[in-house]
Amino acid sequence: MTPLEPELPPTGEELHLPGPSIQPVLLAFGITIAIVGITTFFVLVVAGVVLSIGVVISWVRATRREIDELPLDHG
Repeated sequence: MTPLEPELPPTGEELHLPGPSIQPVLLAFGITIAIVGITTFFVLVVAGVVLSIGVVISWVRATRREIDELPLDHG
């Protein structure tokens, strides 16, 4: 192996990849609604912020659950 070649994981080692999620789209939508609300109606700002905070909390919880499911020697 030369120094320019990346080190590959051993054969049979599984790589953890997160599954598909709607959360990034919902977060972008919440932020967009909040920004549009700044120039139009204050109610939209509140709705966008509430949606964004809810999505971030849900996303963090889901990530913690996924991390807890990983084997202890994954690092």
